[in-house]
Amino acid sequence: MKCAHINLSPIALVACACVLFISSLAHAQNSTSDPPDPQLKTNPAAAIRSFEPAVDDEYRLGKGDDITVDFAGRTDLQAKLVVGPDGRVSLPLAGDIRLAGLTRPEAAKAIDSALSAYYNNLSAEVTVTKYTANRVLLLGAVEHPGSILFDGPPTLLEALTRGGLPLGIDRKTAQIPDQCAIYRGNDQVLWVQLKELIESGNPLADMRLQRDDVIYVPNPTERFVSVLGEVQHPGAIPLTNASTLASVIAQAGGTSPAAGSKPHIQIVDPKTGTSRLISMNDLLNPTKSLEVTLHPGEIIFIPQSGFYHATYFLERLSPLTTLATLAIVDGAL
Repeated sequence: MKCAHINLSPIALVACACVLFISSLAHAQNSTSDPPDPQLKTNPAAAIRSFEPAVDDEYRLGKGDDITVDFAGRTDLQAKLVVGPDGRVSLPLAGDIRLAGLTRPEAAKAIDSALSAYYNNLSAEVTVTKYTANRVLLLGAVEHPGSILFDGPPTLLEALTRGGLPLGIDRKTAQIPDQCAIYRGNDQVLWVQLKELIESGNPLADMRLQRDDVIYVPNPTERFVSVLGEVQHPGAIPLTNASTLASVIAQAGGTSPAAGSKPHIQIVDPKTGTSRLISMNDLLNPTKSLEVTLHPGEIIFIPQSGFYHATYFLERLSPLTTLATLAIVDGAL
């Protein structure tokens, strides 16, 4: 039996999956002639679709964008502006106006409103002449890591193609990565099985990205964990034989002030959905000799001070939660 598509919260989905799994075990114990136990499997397509921005999302101005402002019937007022690091532009008479985060029509209305005290019946039109803010960051085992600018909506395959696919051992042959990670903000990550999607002809391989997404392509020989939450540099950290939980957090730049003076650390295994909670104070206390074994693929999450319960983690890591717990059941109960 397959689960129907029902809108449930992430925690409800986890509870449902656990009930189904326990029920299947009990059923198997009571009968030897029944079909094999159903297996819970993740639904990566659903995770990718939930992670993608809407196809018709309007572009929003960002820091560094070059714009031109035209006014119907008033060519003398045309202005060529750059959105500053503070998200604002400066207009004669009106002064500074914040435009970052606004769509072009919203920016035009903001400009009309700011100039309404000085001009009557203005109708502004905003055009983006250079998309400096529309960028993603490509890191890891690629030929040209770094920031990539886009004139239109960024996509995963375009970013990888422009950054140079990973090189083979002989430094000549390009290889399609088995997987890559997309980090969004400091609390969202999605692992994409890229090679599998491409070989199956799935269009989700070229999923839409958001501005400021970070794409990480791991080296096939590397083992790594993801460090998210209140750290200075969220992202993927390679694991070595000498890696410890403290050293991995240090490689991510250490905790941020928002983590508070007594942060808690959550270690989540997306494959199993299990979570461990560890106090940073206990970790750094030499008298406790706390040893924490890290496994490749785990996610280390440091929440804001006072928000270290499991519910907070699930709410913040919505794409991860979808990937790890939005399960379908194959077989019959």
